[in-house]
Amino acid sequence: MFDFQTKMRREIEDIPDALQRLLDSALPVIKDAADELRRTNPAVICTIARGSSDHAASFLKYAIELTARVPVASLGPSINSIYGVDLKLNSGACIAISQSGKSPDITAMAQSARTGGACTIAITNESQSPLANVCNHTINIQAGKEESVAATKTFLTSIVSGLLLLGHWQHDQRLLDGLQRLPEQAKKAIECDWSELTRRLLREDALYVLGRGPSFAIANEVALKFKETCQIQGEAFSSAEVLHGPVSIVAAHYPVLALAARDLSEPSICDVADDLVSRGGDVFATSSNARLATPLPHVATDHPLTDPLMLAISFYAFIEQLARLRGFDPDKPRNLKKVTETV
Repeated sequence: MFDFQTKMRREIEDIPDALQRLLDSALPVIKDAADELRRTNPAVICTIARGSSDHAASFLKYAIELTARVPVASLGPSINSIYGVDLKLNSGACIAISQSGKSPDITAMAQSARTGGACTIAITNESQSPLANVCNHTINIQAGKEESVAATKTFLTSIVSGLLLLGHWQHDQRLLDGLQRLPEQAKKAIECDWSELTRRLLREDALYVLGRGPSFAIANEVALKFKETCQIQGEAFSSAEVLHGPVSIVAAHYPVLALAARDLSEPSICDVADDLVSRGGDVFATSSNARLATPLPHVATDHPLTDPLMLAISFYAFIEQLARLRGFDPDKPRNLKKVTETV
């Protein structure tokens, strides 16, 4: 155990305040970008991102498709940075997400999208970054300084920035009202006690993480954090896909974390969680509706697009503690650094 508070823990505890800063200060830029989206009426939205930012982009893909009914596609940055191809995006918009805004391949792809005719929107913690300089609009996520290598508050504020953009673009007052309640809900999510899962994973080296819809994007982020902070081989699957092959690995006591949010996917995730228990798995689920899986405490919100965010916050508090108990410093993951610049 470390006898000091890690940077990661301090940054997790700052999430409610970071969300409030975003809600208080970013609306003018967000409204301008939303106005342009309404004027251009894009036929497709493209996203550009890597790592945790790409998981945030995946979350926004589900949110946009479910709310605006506009298809969303993830662009591989190497299409331009390595292969030199400019895509035809005359009737599209592009959202580029990067905490630092410094990665050359993300910036190059965003510039290419703008050249190809897209309305480009940067979501970043650095409003004077190279990425911001090549985009039509820049949303500063207002996360403040994040020193821990493992992103936490920047992941949440990136998603909420995109949801604010979506809410204003679509004039979705229910979503906007739900976002206003996030800071208080986040404080409660940090306090959720997942110690039963902590005890179960103290000596494990692999597990599955399940989700579906927006919570599948959270599952991918969770799997990454298991690798980064705890040296646990976490693999994320849609609960609809895990039975198509990966289930063959699930034997006696194989650990599974099922991330069920309060949305239309919850019953199907719970059904799969119970199925895996019947096959011998040790399954933990963020729902009280699973019959066999071990329930984990969770904070329920009043909107299906904000509910999965609480799962991420509770997980961050859990994984920081698990990393320390396993003897790792979560601020300094092996072989990693805070800003990764790829070409």
